Amino acid sequence: MENKRTEISDLGEFGLIDRISENFASVNKETELGIGDDAAVLHNEGRTIVTTDMLLEGVHFDLSFTPLLHLGYKAVAVNVSDIAAMNATPKHITVNLGLSNRFSVEAVDEFYKGVKAACESYKVDLIGGDTTSSMSGLVISVTAIGTVDQHKIAKRSGAKEKDVVCVTGDLGGAFIGLQVLEREKQVFIANPDMQPQLEKYDYIVQRQLKPEARTGVIHELSELNVVPSSMIDISDGLASELLHISRQSGIGMKIYEDKLPIDKQTYDTAVELGIDPTTAALNGGEDYELLFTVSMDDMEKIKKHPDIHFIGYVQSLDKGNIMVTKGGSEIEVTAQGWSHFNKK
Repeated sequence: MENKRTEISDLGEFGLIDRISENFASVNKETELGIGDDAAVLHNEGRTIVTTDMLLEGVHFDLSFTPLLHLGYKAVAVNVSDIAAMNATPKHITVNLGLSNRFSVEAVDEFYKGVKAACESYKVDLIGGDTTSSMSGLVISVTAIGTVDQHKIAKRSGAKEKDVVCVTGDLGGAFIGLQVLEREKQVFIANPDMQPQLEKYDYIVQRQLKPEARTGVIHELSELNVVPSSMIDISDGLASELLHISRQSGIGMKIYEDKLPIDKQTYDTAVELGIDPTTAALNGGEDYELLFTVSMDDMEKIKKHPDIHFIGYVQSLDKGNIMVTKGGSEIEVTAQGWSHFNKK
């Protein structure tokens, strides 16, 4: 039996909006009016945090190995991660889609199942969006809105000398997972009878296809009465994000290679692929972990947290951004991660 395919043109734009909106109910008291009018109406207390992100087929994702369900989830998670990086709580999202005629209504349904799963996971409301035709594949744009008390906002510009440099989770997994997926794709192209061998790479493949935003850590820091002096999420690689904080705070940082958290599966697979695990951790990107700095006093409050790792400390700008290798030598931290406008 063939899977049913309904053309989007059969529903029309309003029919598609109705189909999407009937599956989403608001859960936040801040949502006065959601989908269905010219604009949404929100009632927020404190400061409102707004971020937006685009995902383009062929640039940010490959549909030959990215399920639409996961893509819907990831599109929300990467925006929620930016809200978390401001030490804020996500509340609302809008989702905009550009669709070519190769996408059916059922494909859109699958994408929005992922969106809904992320909304439920992060307790955010879908309050609007737009759909339009696209001549260049799938285009996704998500805007996320969050709230935070004014005195709890964590910017990139607040790091101070002697602060401790912290990172959540583990690094490099998403990049190595992508290398595995790309390798299996090439094997499949060469021989369509070969099925992808992904069982032993389950963790790192998930890190690439379905990353999680670290909203839980934000709640835990709040409960511990810790406000990071600076914070950023790791989307373009640890090295790149360190340099963002360095530039905007006017400080340098010294980190230690042996303190970088790298999962065993990431490490082993990197070695298997001939990639230095530390390079993957520094420059891979798409981990969506949080990089932040805290005062020495606050370090005492979080030192027992199982998922926060101390990787170095803040120093004066003239001392630069340095990594101490496992062998004890010092090397300059340089950004070699993802660049949207790299000519290569």
